[in-house]
Amino acid sequence: MGKSQLMEKHPTGKVQVRAALLPLVLGAALALSGCIADPQPGPTDGGNAAVSTSAPATGELPTTSAPLETTNASNKAPVYWVGRSNDDFFLYREFRDVPDQENPVTSALRAMMSEEPLDPDFFTPWQNPKELATSISGKNVITVDVSADAFNSNLDADTADRAIQQLVFTATAAGASAGLIDSNQQLQVVVLVDGHTGYLGFDHIRLGAPMSRSTGMVAPVWIIDPQEGTELPEGVVKINGRSTSPGNKLRWRILRVEGNSDKTSYLSGEVTASADPSQSGIFALSVNLGPGKYELRVSRILSTQGDSEVNVDSRGFVVR
Repeated sequence: MGKSQLMEKHPTGKVQVRAALLPLVLGAALALSGCIADPQPGPTDGGNAAVSTSAPATGELPTTSAPLETTNASNKAPVYWVGRSNDDFFLYREFRDVPDQENPVTSALRAMMSEEPLDPDFFTPWQNPKELATSISGKNVITVDVSADAFNSNLDADTADRAIQQLVFTATAAGASAGLIDSNQQLQVVVLVDGHTGYLGFDHIRLGAPMSRSTGMVAPVWIIDPQEGTELPEGVVKINGRSTSPGNKLRWRILRVEGNSDKTSYLSGEVTASADPSQSGIFALSVNLGPGKYELRVSRILSTQGDSEVNVDSRGFVVR
């Protein structure tokens, strides 16, 4: 479900988000990597549909909902968005180009509050604020001071909770990615509104106390690369992502999108989740694709429900 389906303008000019109840149902465990694949018949455009995968790993399960981002040499900022998965809503990340006039944390948060996600399945409940500033203390506490107009959306309590966590995830991701904070320590975010504590964010969440990333907020299945709308050269296309189901199977499919927008199944396979905490929940595979427009889909497989697919995440991309 995209932003257009979830948000509508009030006569007052505010944005109203219509969402179902969003219970916190995701557990804390997170780890996977490695995959096996059985491609369907190869491409008809003369290319070779080779698939390269890695082997499963084992180990203890990590206890966080998502690993903190590592230092990134590029100028792209990690920005989290809200997206739907089955009957619930979770957080998904994109890397975005942002201006360098502000510090990395402020730039990432400004993008989160003022820009549209690349993926039409995502949305942000935030509004573009008149004032936004951030600072980082020596104790790994990020302070965000934002004007009250950022909260001009009519949200239910569960969506408000996700919006605040969207800010926490984005602020900590940007700080870690820029190397501004020590990712080996617990990170916290304090939100001030117009310089004061105690503001009731979205009329539901009392702000001002230190907050950390909440276990269970990150999406159960999450494609990291390629990002939505990416254009890639012909040949080997690398796919990676993350799931919160250690040891479980993931199913991936690549659909070819025709000129009339019809989609036909092109390649498919399975990824086996790893329990190795050093992999941070990452899965990876490579496919050889000829020129064309494609859609990638990755989902969990529930053997208890006849190998049904749930928590589907999708990305559209183009190969030139």
